[in-house]
Amino acid sequence: MWPADVGRIQFGRPGEDQQADSMKIVLAQMSHETNTFSPVPTPLARFSGRAEMPLEGDAARQAYTGTRSCMGAYIDVLNEAGFEFVIPVAGGAPPSGPVEDAAYEYMASRIVEAAKAGCDAMMLDLHGAMVTESSEDGEGELLRRIREVLPDAPIAVALDMHANLFDLIVENSTVIAGYHMYPHLDTYETALIAGRVLVRTLNGEVSPTMVWGNAPMLPHVMRQGTDDFPNEELQARAKELEESGEALAVSLFTGFPHADISNAGLSVVVVTDNDRGRAEAIRDELLDRAWEVRESFVYQIEPLEESVARAKAIGESAANEPDEGPVIVLDHYDNTASGGTMDTTEVLAEVLKQGLEDIAVFGIFDPQAVDKLIEAGVGSEVTIELGGKTPMPSIPQDSQPLEVTGVVKTISNGIFRAMGRARRGATMDIGKCVVLDTGKAEIVVVSRHSEPVDPGCFLGLGINPEQKRYLMLKSRIHYRAGFKQMAREIVECAGVGVCTSNYADLEFKNVRRPIYPLDGINTPRRQDVEH
Repeated sequence: MWPADVGRIQFGRPGEDQQADSMKIVLAQMSHETNTFSPVPTPLARFSGRAEMPLEGDAARQAYTGTRSCMGAYIDVLNEAGFEFVIPVAGGAPPSGPVEDAAYEYMASRIVEAAKAGCDAMMLDLHGAMVTESSEDGEGELLRRIREVLPDAPIAVALDMHANLFDLIVENSTVIAGYHMYPHLDTYETALIAGRVLVRTLNGEVSPTMVWGNAPMLPHVMRQGTDDFPNEELQARAKELEESGEALAVSLFTGFPHADISNAGLSVVVVTDNDRGRAEAIRDELLDRAWEVRESFVYQIEPLEESVARAKAIGESAANEPDEGPVIVLDHYDNTASGGTMDTTEVLAEVLKQGLEDIAVFGIFDPQAVDKLIEAGVGSEVTIELGGKTPMPSIPQDSQPLEVTGVVKTISNGIFRAMGRARRGATMDIGKCVVLDTGKAEIVVVSRHSEPVDPGCFLGLGINPEQKRYLMLKSRIHYRAGFKQMAREIVECAGVGVCTSNYADLEFKNVRRPIYPLDGINTPRRQDVEH
């Protein structure tokens, strides 16, 4: 679909009897990035952390006030405007498989009921790539239901850069804003844009007009980082157009390719102040440019043995220069923040086979192993099988458990304070965990899925990551926020997992076709691929 025009309801100035200080806003979060190939289940408990149910009301307000999150930004905007607000639910879950219908219905119904009870506007912290057991467009279905009970009120939506856009999302929103950074360091700024446009709409200062379109392409996630060409250039242009005032919001969504749904892929949404022509021109400019550089969004895979050997050579050549930082060995096929099981062992097995020394590993998700190691106690030597416990029927190869022998070095409840750029000051929770020291490798074994984005995941366990020769991280791009600056070099390793960068490992049944790079589309002009 390229382009897709979506007509917008025009919102004017409030009535004379409707004063700004009487505005009542519904603020809610329902956020999940769904990897349809992932075997990791997504029940309601996954949206609740260690609590029994997702946060709501005063508890949600207290949890998010003062944080650099979308919810934190919305709260600041509403307090700044002097508007009243309620939070019927604030649920965010780590990426995993399709959301269970019961979980979706619980959160969606609370949001819709709050809208039905009466409000002047809504601010929503969504993701844009939520797939449920019954719907490939969880966010669009939510917004459709909201519009049934709240047909005219403005709705602001903040979305992740990995959103897979559908008509329903755009048709039923007033303003959409998406992240410009990956790692996602601008969640707060994104919701500020959406929230402030909504306030200006309520005050009659602007009349949002929104258009969107997508391109027939599935950018590899490993080529979506905004430190890298081409996404760095594309996002900089989108941000420039916002800051210049040419548009109220400009969002280029690289999309989430590990969702086998019809509209997976790259899209653009542009919001202007009642200027459809300018919105369309900006949309087409960004889609055209993304299509021109589509080959740069394709990830080139290196065999695992070669990657680990290269990492070993780099580390050994710099053995006398410890102040230069660690070599990062990146196990990007098994990133839990893209729906990975976090328990595949192939990269770790190759690291141990090739004899890399002085390496810290984060981490292996294995609650059963954690319990056994805790039972053994600190100082005990244990031989145990780690990982490889989660079947992955959607890809050709399951992982195998890895037998290791080591000493239980540290036992922790897994709660620590983040110190890096991504979540500085926030409380992180990786569940009860253990450091198993093999003599050459310190392996963090965890009981909750958690991507290593912050040095605190090591420091909180007594490991100084800057002093290690190697760090093995199960991550894709987000690790850059906390570890890139300390790294001597980064070596990307193709292991095993449902976050594979080899599209040949995945069976796409539902995504629209033809689509690049699954299909050889070489037409030079956008018009040739419209439909």
